[in-house]
Amino acid sequence: MATGEPLSGVEFIPLVEFVKTKIQSVQDYSVLAAASTANLFRHPIYFADMVQQADLIGFGSLPVVLASVFFTGVALALNSTTTLGRFGATTVIGQLVSLGIVRELGPVLAGLVVAGRNSSGIASELGSMIVTEQIDAMRALGTDPMKKLVTPRVAATIFMLFFLTILGDAVGLLGGGLVASMVVRVNAHEYWSNAWQTLVFSDVFTGLIKPLVFGFIIATIGCYYGLTTKGGTQGVGRSTTQAVVAAMILIIVVDVFVTRFLMVILGSS
Repeated sequence: MATGEPLSGVEFIPLVEFVKTKIQSVQDYSVLAAASTANLFRHPIYFADMVQQADLIGFGSLPVVLASVFFTGVALALNSTTTLGRFGATTVIGQLVSLGIVRELGPVLAGLVVAGRNSSGIASELGSMIVTEQIDAMRALGTDPMKKLVTPRVAATIFMLFFLTILGDAVGLLGGGLVASMVVRVNAHEYWSNAWQTLVFSDVFTGLIKPLVFGFIIATIGCYYGLTTKGGTQGVGRSTTQAVVAAMILIIVVDVFVTRFLMVILGSS
């Protein structure tokens, strides 16, 4: 290769063009997210597709979500035992596990697990439909792909993640309870009593609002990257990876702002 010849297959994008591309992507994503919400109130509503997606997204993710939150509750209780034992406060382990799981770890873990499993699945499925021109055929037949493909996935993900989080919270508390009774020798009734009494409305409300936001992010991100797939089968794989990374990062970032916003609104700050 001659000196000064550009590397084969490597394309350098000017900074201005890169920024413009990212701004355009944010704009396109915002339009898709808004349209997916608005379509919930427009006919036709593909209820059968919503049920099908709820089965794939919700029940398919159930074992992974429950396992991840359960062992997180176990680990949280185990790690707390040493610190609390120094102060002779092992009896409050139920309060610590309860607040940690219900307010923060339960929703975030459920969101991350569902993002890893379903955001990639949505992106690959829609990306494959783009590559094989099934979306174009759908438009030619007079069917709106946004209503048929995006809105059912968004509604199903939000709905199912809400209940997955509730089940995950219960299993996470159960994991902490097993450690408390078997390792720390805390009375089971005392553990569950402390875990229940320490929760206030703001804790439960915060823990149940987050999965609604996370579900919306997971589904819309997956749909966006799937519908913007380019480059054949390689593009499908690229879109799948980008969807998972973007969804997970957004969940972690948005969690901080949602937590702070609800603390201010509910007067917990």
